[in-house]
Amino acid sequence: MKSSTKVHLLCIDPQNDFCNPQGALFVPGADEDMQRLVSMTTRLNDVWDDIHVTLDSHHEIHIAHPVVWKDAAGNHPDPFTLITASDVENGVWMPINPNWRDRFLAYTRSLEQNGRYVLVIWPVHCVIGSWGHSIVPELSDAFRVWEKTQIANVDYVTKGSNSWTEHYSAVKADVEDQNDPGTQLNFDLINTLKTADIIAITGEALSHCVANTIRDIADNFGEENIKKFVLIKDTCSNVPTFEQLGDDFVNEMAKRGMEVDNADSFLSKTVVAV
Repeated sequence: MKSSTKVHLLCIDPQNDFCNPQGALFVPGADEDMQRLVSMTTRLNDVWDDIHVTLDSHHEIHIAHPVVWKDAAGNHPDPFTLITASDVENGVWMPINPNWRDRFLAYTRSLEQNGRYVLVIWPVHCVIGSWGHSIVPELSDAFRVWEKTQIANVDYVTKGSNSWTEHYSAVKADVEDQNDPGTQLNFDLINTLKTADIIAITGEALSHCVANTIRDIADNFGEENIKKFVLIKDTCSNVPTFEQLGDDFVNEMAKRGMEVDNADSFLSKTVVAV
């Protein structure tokens, strides 16, 4: 019989493109993170009351992919190029379709105003239906075992299919599209998580999708509920050169009440210090 304590797992973007060394946007260390996560998920198979899995889900044509941008010579930007509103204003970078200029300029300005990120051009990744979009096989298998033994469905949450905005956070886009509810705050997921007593947080990448997801949930959760969060730190890694963003996130959320633990000790030992 399960405990009366409700334990949820929130697993952010455990996909091949992030977690396999052959992936388009491999996060160093993510392959080992996933091994630890599989072990934890299996160990606690009978403990999870609900499992939520987010999936980065892009089209090839996307505002953060190289193909939609060009310079004056017609060259596409290299991955990891930063594009500012000033770059768009001055023609350093421009959309391949001139009819998109106003929209792209407004978007880059909105990013700078909301303080999230300057636009980063990423390698094409997590294209819907591709190998890279799929969950790491061993983890997918563990989720299926949970479904069969618990007679329950994993809650799969897709994000990022709107081509005009980034969607690091699983609960809202960086710039919301008023014509697309899928980019707006996901109250259904937030309210479901509120019913849990403990929420284990894991996934990739700590510096980006994990950080933004948890911040957005926390800001709409009520400060008391933040104490339900437990970051499984050794199942998350940072995008290289963005390590400080990950550290800042952990320190910020720990001050707000989030606990930090490791995969082998979660629900079996005292939480580790931040």
